[in-house]
Amino acid sequence: MTVITPDPSAAGSGAVVAAPFPESPVVPISPWGRSRPRLGDRVFRRLAQGSGVLIVVLIAAIGVFLLLRAIPALQRNRENFFTYDGNWVTTDTSAMHFGIFELLEVTVFVSVFALILAMPIALGVALFITHYAPRRLAAPLAYAVDLLAAVPSIVYGVWGLYVLAPQLRPVATWLNHTLGWWFLFATGNASVAGGGTVFTGGIVLAVMILPIITAVTREVFMQTPNDEIEAALALGATRWEVIKTTVLPFGRSGYVSGAMLGLGRALGETVALLIILRGTQAAFGWSLFDGGSTFATKIAATASEFNDRYKAGAYIAAGLVLFLLTFLVDALARGAVAGAHNRRSGR
Repeated sequence: MTVITPDPSAAGSGAVVAAPFPESPVVPISPWGRSRPRLGDRVFRRLAQGSGVLIVVLIAAIGVFLLLRAIPALQRNRENFFTYDGNWVTTDTSAMHFGIFELLEVTVFVSVFALILAMPIALGVALFITHYAPRRLAAPLAYAVDLLAAVPSIVYGVWGLYVLAPQLRPVATWLNHTLGWWFLFATGNASVAGGGTVFTGGIVLAVMILPIITAVTREVFMQTPNDEIEAALALGATRWEVIKTTVLPFGRSGYVSGAMLGLGRALGETVALLIILRGTQAAFGWSLFDGGSTFATKIAATASEFNDRYKAGAYIAAGLVLFLLTFLVDALARGAVAGAHNRRSGR
């Protein structure tokens, strides 16, 4: 290919000469009419595909392992695994008695209670950091909230049982006597006095999942299009009206997603709840002021029985249910996010 350029040696004559134009590199064309991807692109694509397949294989391998280890114990179980809520008896491995009904109740009860406490606080903190706080205050406050996630679980457990529980005892006793039916069923004084109740555990768990929900919600709120915010302000909207009409609708899916991530974290919490709920021997009776065991605390508290394949299999079966429960929560979260996205896009 050539281009026409003036001839500098023939000044004033208007002569032009043909100068070669630098040729562009030839890109090989595939038989399908598209350019063949370069080696780096092909390698990166294969690595990305392999990483995705590896994650799926690992998760499937964990599920298969749990199932294979749980089947022998389930075959020797003399009770209905899903509905039995009596004592967990695995002493005689030829005729065992165990079930997950009470574990499921306590796990869901304390996790939902923690989520109810954490969600409005996380929403308020995220809105304050992104739209109300000055920049000099917003960054340190965000760091402080994020640092809550770095505190070890055992520290939360010790703090909850020996520091928080004594301070909550008068409040818990008054709530139990005065508004017992608001918290499903009233309980005796013994469990409230011990401090190791679902009420205390739920509050500690809410503090633990607060940074997760806040971080996700904050990042989503910061992505709200400035054009929409400026348009609302130009129409005379107040700051709260801007948040209500632009920020909250845009960030609803992220808020729900963060809440589900926090719920998944709460379902699997072990050490903190183990320390708190072992502070009382009261059985769970559908009250916030009862004790009990979750899936994770039951497995952790009886790790000494794992030397027998049938005893260990009983707890592995409970772990398999918790494994599937977290998958269900993740599926609900993805469904909620997809539904919110479709509504926002008008599909």
